Amino acid sequence: MPARGSAAQAGLRHNGLVNILVIKLGALGDFVQGFGPYAAIRAAHPGARITLLTTPPFAGLARAAPWFDEVWDDGRPAWTNVQAVWRLARRLRAGRFDRVYDLQTSPRSSRYRLFVGRRAEWSGVARGASHPHANPDRGRMHTVDNQREQLVMAGITHFPAPELDWLDADLSAFALPERFALLLPGASPTRPGKRWPVERYAALARALPMPSVVCGGKAEAELGGFMAAEAGALDLTGRTSLFQLAAIARRAVLAVGNDSGPTHVAAAAGCRTLALFGDESEPSRCAPRGPKADFLRHLPLNELSAEEVLAALA
Repeated sequence: MPARGSAAQAGLRHNGLVNILVIKLGALGDFVQGFGPYAAIRAAHPGARITLLTTPPFAGLARAAPWFDEVWDDGRPAWTNVQAVWRLARRLRAGRFDRVYDLQTSPRSSRYRLFVGRRAEWSGVARGASHPHANPDRGRMHTVDNQREQLVMAGITHFPAPELDWLDADLSAFALPERFALLLPGASPTRPGKRWPVERYAALARALPMPSVVCGGKAEAELGGFMAAEAGALDLTGRTSLFQLAAIARRAVLAVGNDSGPTHVAAAAGCRTLALFGDESEPSRCAPRGPKADFLRHLPLNELSAEEVLAALA
């Protein structure tokens, strides 16, 4: 990307500023894996007004992050809700964006190019994009590598490590042990095959040389209760925000979790993280990334033993 103030960059200005739209609608893990691209886009457009189009579950994180000037959380209206779709279409057209980074690259987000208008440059896979991610093998790449290559093809070559000091919270209400392991036994309720059996998590907790803390959403309350009863774990399921989850991960000695959003959060927070995979998802395309992140794949996942996980941690 040419330096701000060059003739090429001046062509992107709107009312004296470059007006940028970033689209990221997806699941928690996908949103977290966008931290690096968000930071790179901000670094490439230091004086720009950058708007993120996302969905309500991630709006709070996005508004606290240092990369966006504005966050819109109405990015995924049901196509059957014609009024909501038209509201979004009018809002995108009125935004008068100069460039769009579509990091969702789905049929839905590509369709939004029609709403934004053809005056905007477009990085993504939409038909007629000015900066297409023109790699036929992009679907076989890891999400992080995929997005990095997409941005390189759009002219961004500097990828600073994302600052995550903002991803923290007060934990005084939880009486955490001084040293502990973070266990994340939940996963998408529609993908039960992604869950290592909770009985194995309990066996792991009993074998670890430190107490365990279990986190997850309200839907994982039964798992947390089982862990508390069977392994003496501190059950925080349904009690933490995403900021508190990251803060807990930052203070944990290690984390073990399934292929889930919370496991991605733990890895991004810098915790030594081991993600467990079976045949429901492909770690080469979606395993958590982080300075101390690793994964263990076992087919079938429900036959992976606690001893094998301990060995991987060792």
